[in-house]
Amino acid sequence: MARRSARPARRPSSSSGPLTLPAELPVGPVPIDTGTAEVVRDLDHPDRVTLHVNGVPSSSIDLADPGFLDFEYMQQMAAVLELLPPGPLRVLHLGAAGSTLARYVEHERPGSRQLGVDLDARLLELVRSWFALPRSPLLRLRADDAGRALAGLPDASYDVVVRDVFAGDRTPDHLVGTGFAQQAHRVLRPGGVLLVNCADRPPLTTARREVASLAAVFGPGAAAAGRLAAVAEPAVLKGRRYGNVVLAAVRAPAEDEAEATGAPEAGSDVGHPDLRDPALGRALRTLAVPASLLAGEDATQFAGTAAPLP
Repeated sequence: MARRSARPARRPSSSSGPLTLPAELPVGPVPIDTGTAEVVRDLDHPDRVTLHVNGVPSSSIDLADPGFLDFEYMQQMAAVLELLPPGPLRVLHLGAAGSTLARYVEHERPGSRQLGVDLDARLLELVRSWFALPRSPLLRLRADDAGRALAGLPDASYDVVVRDVFAGDRTPDHLVGTGFAQQAHRVLRPGGVLLVNCADRPPLTTARREVASLAAVFGPGAAAAGRLAAVAEPAVLKGRRYGNVVLAAVRAPAEDEAEATGAPEAGSDVGHPDLRDPALGRALRTLAVPASLLAGEDATQFAGTAAPLP
């Protein structure tokens, strides 16, 4: 569900030198609960590997540099995370796989507390042994259905929720639409960010309906307030080919929610990230594979007349 860039989007790790690939990395497919997993080495970069799950590239990992992100959609997500105030974050990853983004968050924001959820228990055991992942409690890995795990989490408990779950080339139905968005909104702290990896084909019907679903849950004024955006390569947004569209939605700040509902402020406030921030647009345009940002009125126009998914 991902494409890869020619070079990292951000600075290299401060690691003192390259690490040798662990001898225990397997050669060839390994059985897991949902099929097979295979670690494919990068012949040009001996410290980099790609985790294939059932033959599909799922995670790209630099064992020597946890700050390296290879897949473009992860670079785009990382650019959005830069809008949040400095310091550790509480991050929920729905779809853990190789935990590449979790390694990145810990590298950039030491002390972050993260939970990775994946349906495949055996895969989680293997990636713990294969890759240098942050240890619990910095990164906890839970074998569970992503929707069930999300529904069981406390209100206002995470700064960031990342949805990166696929069955084949599409996200399972129970993890899209307003039902999923409501649960993610509930779990986010005020000012928290939901990041969604949506893979779609022209004319991007699913992506447009997902934006409409997020707008329905995060508030009719979310786009105008800079709390709703879509990010992708220009060719994808123009409907020229299949690709990843990153959707971002920000829960309203606590004082705004309290004013709108008359209820007491709920939970601590993460900050006031504005997805219209010109710095975000510049960061996306200067990636190895440049991406376009649709925020504000552009996000509204992208959704158009698309109906929210249930």
